[in-house]
Amino acid sequence: MNSESTSSSRIVVGVDGSEPSKAALRWAVEQARVDGGAVDAVLAWESPTSWYGLTPPSDEEMRTYASRAQEVLDQAVEDALGPGPGRPVPLRSTAVQGHAAAVLIEAAAGAKMLIVGNRGRGEFREALLGSVSMHCAQHAPCPVVIMR
Repeated sequence: MNSESTSSSRIVVGVDGSEPSKAALRWAVEQARVDGGAVDAVLAWESPTSWYGLTPPSDEEMRTYASRAQEVLDQAVEDALGPGPGRPVPLRSTAVQGHAAAVLIEAAAGAKMLIVGNRGRGEFREALLGSVSMHCAQHAPCPVVIMR
């Protein structure tokens, strides 16, 4: 995920539509505003796994999943920041197929920092620190901020 901004001022933020991810996005935008940087908002999505031996999703269904993921991301960005025009920093939003931790770590290559919420939309919402944020904190190629 190459960015038009210089890598040293690029902040990557994981967004899944959860409140912690929206808080992370707002913090990322403020940090980028202060630093004169840009924000890459990234949503990771995976195709449904419960096909029970049936035919996997068609290409059309995969395009539908990808489109829906981008819509969820765009809505989360708008919910967190308001309408697009007049935002204080350049912001790019991208939905990427893959496991969230792997997608975010790859997106963070060359970034100034990676920001994630402490819990997202995973199965174990009662966990104090989600598995994705824990994995990112341990393996990201840049500093990681975990928003509560």
